[in-house]
Amino acid sequence: MTDTPKIECEQHHTGIAVSDIEAAVEFYTTKLGFWLGFKWGTPPTMAGVNLGHAQIFLELGTPNPKGCEMYFVVGDADELYEFQRSNGVEMMCAPEDRSYGLRDYGVRDLYGYQLNFGHRLPECGPPIKIERVDVNVRLEKRLAALLRDLAAYKHMSIDSCLEEILLHTNEPLGDGVASPHTKRQLDYIQELKRKHGIDYDSHGSYRFVEE
Repeated sequence: MTDTPKIECEQHHTGIAVSDIEAAVEFYTTKLGFWLGFKWGTPPTMAGVNLGHAQIFLELGTPNPKGCEMYFVVGDADELYEFQRSNGVEMMCAPEDRSYGLRDYGVRDLYGYQLNFGHRLPECGPPIKIERVDVNVRLEKRLAALLRDLAAYKHMSIDSCLEEILLHTNEPLGDGVASPHTKRQLDYIQELKRKHGIDYDSHGSYRFVEE
């Protein structure tokens, strides 16, 4: 018996049959918040719609939603829920915190397929008893202002925000390190950098000289 090979999977695509490619694309892009990846054929017999790194293949055929269910882990399930609900999407349930560590909800598309969207709950799991100690920290003035705004944006104390950042940057992820921030949060951080006039990159601290 040969050993099971260690295969890296670069991408995963879910394919579903729909009776009208154009109608399906319209629904997914305007009602659910996906964006168009591609259309194939004239008239189209296949299309791809994207949500982050996930893609659904919409294939011309007879819809068969029975037994088919899709799950998407997103940055902010509550925000996406409000967007979809306001666009008249059939909501199966409102977002709730689940015991499996996600806050999620479900919808049905125009052909009856079930889609679930959720974001991770970082506080999931048993409490960890700790003792906090005071640490004298001096930060670059603009960076400190960014940290205060970021902590408020994430509904965290500055202490908790620093702990989150430190724990994540101590964990390897591929060739780099893990980040505690979602893509939306990273976009907001870029706004904060512009707001506070931060014109140096992540290596700038090596050149800091106090005036």
